[in-house]
Amino acid sequence: DIDHLNLRVQKELVEWLNWLKADIGFDGWRFDFAKGYSADVAKIYIDRSEPSFAVAEIWTSLAYGGDGKPNLNQDQHRQELVNWVDKVGGKGPATTFDFTTKGILNVAVEGELWRLRGTDGKAPGMIGWWPAKAVTFVDNHDTGSTQHMWPFPSDRVMQGYAYILTHPGTPCIFYDHFFDWGLKEEIDRLVSVRTRHGIHNESKLQIIEADADLYLAEIDGKVIVKLGPRYDVGNLIPGGFKAAAHGNDYAVW
Repeated sequence: DIDHLNLRVQKELVEWLNWLKADIGFDGWRFDFAKGYSADVAKIYIDRSEPSFAVAEIWTSLAYGGDGKPNLNQDQHRQELVNWVDKVGGKGPATTFDFTTKGILNVAVEGELWRLRGTDGKAPGMIGWWPAKAVTFVDNHDTGSTQHMWPFPSDRVMQGYAYILTHPGTPCIFYDHFFDWGLKEEIDRLVSVRTRHGIHNESKLQIIEADADLYLAEIDGKVIVKLGPRYDVGNLIPGGFKAAAHGNDYAVW
């Protein structure tokens, strides 16, 4: 174990981070198992190394009901992510992985897309509260891959990417999906849509529909995304929008 309260440990870790930055060329940090030490300690490392970007892994369990599925209200879960960023410094480079969105998406794409509209009408994950500080993802090396600890439904992965790559937050693409699953071209098309229309981490999200078989949202008045098997949504798409990407149970205009 590392004693992060030890001043010598702090000094040597800061020196190492600055060496990685100045000599090797890294410009961002990922804080693994960030709930294992205080946000005050993480703040020391960030403030004294001044990365351009930092993201923390704060993976805690969602609140579950008696049916074994996540509760609709996950405010306590995303509040923990917000609290960490607040303590480290909301005006600095610190962000957290949006595990709240990941957990809700996992279940929502299995015929419960109503979950993607929170009780306040906004996105139910951290991106609904503080999107500028939320790093969204579908899977990572822990949840998917060989560890398979909390995997996204494998036949619905592209619905996950259609969501995070059109929505606010900072989306993160999983290496396995991009290089090993044969999804590179589909993911590339969604990345192109995001880039072409300037969708960013604080883009404005308007949720149009959120039913069991249909999620429809408009982002910045420029992009519309549909998830779910419902096919006939033409009456819900405003004039002037043209199809830009589509796949298994998702489409983007």
